[in-house]
Amino acid sequence: MTAAAPFEIFLAALPGLEPLLAEEARAAGFAAPAAVPGGVTVTGGWPEVWRANLVLRGASRVLVRIGAFRAFHLAQLDKRARKVDWAAVLRPDRPVRVEVQCRASKIYHARAAAQRIERAIAETLGAPIGGEEAIALKVRIDDNLVTLSLDSSGEPLHRRGHKQAVGKAPLRETMAALFLRACDFDGQEPVLDPMCGSGTFPIEAAEIAAGLAPGRDRSFAFEDFASFDAEAWAAMKAPAPAIPAEARFFGSDRDDGAIRMATANAARAGVADRTDFRRQAVSDLIRPEGPAGLVMVNPPYGARIGDRKLLFALYGALGVTLRDRFAGWRVGLVTSDEGLARATALPFLPPAPLVAHGGLKVRLFRTAPLP
Repeated sequence: MTAAAPFEIFLAALPGLEPLLAEEARAAGFAAPAAVPGGVTVTGGWPEVWRANLVLRGASRVLVRIGAFRAFHLAQLDKRARKVDWAAVLRPDRPVRVEVQCRASKIYHARAAAQRIERAIAETLGAPIGGEEAIALKVRIDDNLVTLSLDSSGEPLHRRGHKQAVGKAPLRETMAALFLRACDFDGQEPVLDPMCGSGTFPIEAAEIAAGLAPGRDRSFAFEDFASFDAEAWAAMKAPAPAIPAEARFFGSDRDDGAIRMATANAARAGVADRTDFRRQAVSDLIRPEGPAGLVMVNPPYGARIGDRKLLFALYGALGVTLRDRFAGWRVGLVTSDEGLARATALPFLPPAPLVAHGGLKVRLFRTAPLP
């Protein structure tokens, strides 16, 4: 890898969301986005790595492909790992952690492989090995091909530094952003979540409308890479003027604690002036004044929260309220239980693919504008 030559950048995504992340990367101007299992590949240099971490709302993390070679036994792995130009990407004063996955290869012992690569880095670069703050080098040995990738993100990208308070089963911001995209949200219309919990959907929608970069307030692992340019990064991070607020973003919940959490989270994210959270039961929901928009909701599924039998009544009440009062609005509903989704009696379009979420498989159900 040279400083000038573009290289492969892998944008990790939850399985099922890869096409949506590819759409986002294309819209953001990244080169040659291609959806592959587990994420999206793009090409670029280090500034594109920084920008991906800063601006992409749907990526879970950003990995940089720094090299690949074939190895059929540990001695060969050791020899070829020593030929990698570690100094081009890593600093000798920053610790490194090596994580290896082996599949269908002559080298099958992941820990032994990791030790060989760790020793190669320590002896050729002088970098310390291990520790909680270490840079993660992810190594995949698949069909005897060793692929080396640096984790440029560090903390997962859904941890944006704004949400200190969360509910019982929070939806990750990265998932929320891609589900909003799947519902054709573009920042120009109101969004309402009648079971908002800690406020993820309204806050995410408000940030999109305001043009706020999701990574604006956090740090990243790439800041400790040899290739990092602090001055260029500061210029890239410089906040753009906020887009004037027109659409409003609403959340309601029957729980007082949820409303307090959502309000505090919105304030930390800098979108308190665009969001409106209030304690309210679904049956008391009132259509906001102004143009139709998008109802986006992630109700309890019954698998971890609530009794499934009781949830049929809740989903049924939600459906009645939306059909009666929200003509012209579209609906996006996330659930692990198709039976509960159908209990709303809403006119859903064909369902989206299943997506892993906290040990469950959830699916987005969407409608066209309600009659």
